Amino acid sequence: MEILLTQLFNGLSYSSFLLLIALGLSITFGLMRVMNMAHGDMIMIGAYVTYSVQLIFVSMVPESLFDYYFILSIPIAFIVTALIGLLVEKSLIRFLYARPLDSLLATWGLSLIFQQIARMIFGAPNVAVTAPSWLNGNVEIASVVLPYKRLFILVLVCLCVLGLYYYLVKTTAGRRMNAVTLNRPMAASLGINTRKVDATAFALGSGLGGVAGCALTLLGPVGPTVGTNYIIDAFMIVILGGVGKIKGTVLGALCIGLLSTFTEYGTSATIAKVVVFAFIIIFLQWKPSGLISTRTRVLD
Repeated sequence: MEILLTQLFNGLSYSSFLLLIALGLSITFGLMRVMNMAHGDMIMIGAYVTYSVQLIFVSMVPESLFDYYFILSIPIAFIVTALIGLLVEKSLIRFLYARPLDSLLATWGLSLIFQQIARMIFGAPNVAVTAPSWLNGNVEIASVVLPYKRLFILVLVCLCVLGLYYYLVKTTAGRRMNAVTLNRPMAASLGINTRKVDATAFALGSGLGGVAGCALTLLGPVGPTVGTNYIIDAFMIVILGGVGKIKGTVLGALCIGLLSTFTEYGTSATIAKVVVFAFIIIFLQWKPSGLISTRTRVLD
């Protein structure tokens, strides 16, 4: 039972981190049908923003206030990556709508550019981010050790999901985004500026990627290619859950995270990847639209 509970917590922790990465991709891919291969680099930028905030606190802020740098770095990472995402959408993505292969190649090239810029600024070797003291340690419940860092990521993901749900359901801008996702021509005919909605969605998705990068610094060192390691898993979650569906993204992250963790415990990481891929392929053969599909009425 102790092993089972430990693996269950590890699976939930891994699922929550994958969900935080996939949330932003779900918005851009679901709304604009743009395969953004540079989304992983938004994660990398968010991680380096956290590292930069740490350096600023070390050099300019009293040592007694150092532990507050991580809380401050979360909104800063969101704003910086959101602005970069907005710039990318205005200068590149908006010319590639309805051209998925072109957007795939363009964002892949953009990803290489971001990585090279990171190497020029921070160097090729990985850098470490020191976690605040209040995140060091763990709590033991029913003989299961729960690290504070992973608990913090769980809470952060829950807040992001709730905030995104509130934005999409309760705000005017969010409802317009939902309308464009469901039926773009109809939304445009009713006066919704779809270009503005697209730009907002891309900035929001990029900002969530920056928050994911901030959380990633708690799990390991930061390097120029740190975000590309998770982009394939994020795409699998979005496709498995249903394109553009937040509920489906949550369920997809839980399925992949738990399946990967329990399989890896009994075998290896490579076998776990193979099992996850096989599960997704078999499931999509049965239900191509994913876990959550959009119900629409079709006129004969």
